[in-house]
Amino acid sequence: MNGKRILIWGYGREGKSTERFLERCCKPASVGIFEGKREEIREEDYDLIIKSPGIIMKEDHPKYTSQTELFLEEFRDRVIGVTGTKGKSTTSAMLQVVLSACSGRNVILLGNIGLPCLDYFEQITRDTVVVYEMSCHQLAHTRVSPHIAVFLNLYEEHLDYYGTVEAYFAAKSNITRYQKEGDYVFLGDNVPYIETKAERIVLDREKHCRYQIHIMGEHNQYNAEFVHEIAVKLFGCDEAAVMESLKGFEGLPHRLQYIGEKGGVRYYDDSISTIPEAAISAVNSIPKVQTILIGGMDRKINYDILIAFIRERRDIRFICAYASGKRIYDAVGDCDNCFYREDLKQAVELAKQITQNGRACVLSPAAASYGYFKNFEERGDAFRRLVMEGSC
Repeated sequence: MNGKRILIWGYGREGKSTERFLERCCKPASVGIFEGKREEIREEDYDLIIKSPGIIMKEDHPKYTSQTELFLEEFRDRVIGVTGTKGKSTTSAMLQVVLSACSGRNVILLGNIGLPCLDYFEQITRDTVVVYEMSCHQLAHTRVSPHIAVFLNLYEEHLDYYGTVEAYFAAKSNITRYQKEGDYVFLGDNVPYIETKAERIVLDREKHCRYQIHIMGEHNQYNAEFVHEIAVKLFGCDEAAVMESLKGFEGLPHRLQYIGEKGGVRYYDDSISTIPEAAISAVNSIPKVQTILIGGMDRKINYDILIAFIRERRDIRFICAYASGKRIYDAVGDCDNCFYREDLKQAVELAKQITQNGRACVLSPAAASYGYFKNFEERGDAFRRLVMEGSC
């Protein structure tokens, strides 16, 4: 990038990181900052345009790149890329813990779960292993794939951005689409076929063994299976050491996280839940769950599976809130186990009234937090305060 005219498109966390990287590591002819619409960019004035993730751009263009693509161009042979609709943060963190303990290598965790990748540019050595959690936005328009790719699962998500599941899947598929012979891709059994030159390893969720891990849920057993296979088969880690390090993994906040007991009721924060499958998994994972709080931003995803689950599980009390919760409630309003409240505060107040002693209540919204909270972390923190302190 030395001597090039560069434009940074988007000046959030990653855009500012890109600016710092260019100051530290490059000598461009010029660096501009832009936060407007694409049609306002004078493309002829720049040799390279570094786009931040989340900015909508429908088609690929040779002048446009991203932090992810720049990082992979330099370090792809040292990268384990992890994506999937759900579970990528937990799997990435678990993989970093296990490889750090068992491989004898320096392992860095970055990307969607941590700091932007270019913040670590000078720290990467020949022996470094990079675990890179990759969101669909980071993968969109990326024309380089990591040496080891992990594609955990695919569910309907981000339709407000991509419009169709096919477009969403196409963005995520870039994690393996440009892999080479000698590369590896680990695939969940519900991920559609992707053309790739990598060695393909499909893990069957029904055949994984049982791991002694602190985090609940069959889905986390499945996540552990990916970690186990990569550590043992690709890094030659000792089987017993891998199993022992998995036992020490404590999990991440807002993912089926136990937050305490109040009034004889155990409360769990699963604010990361943004799809119906996640809410269903929460009900099936938590012992003696009686009440679940659902609802948030309505991104027009299909809730038929959750609606059918509400009708089937009359033993569970579903408290709906916000826009998506209203849509779900309207579809099952005839069920006496489904309730509607305007917001999280009212939902928690009702949960305290209708959840019996010795039972559990979980926030697992099956919807994004945007429009009501800054992010899922803020939503989970608000839930904890409402439960434990009684105020928001």
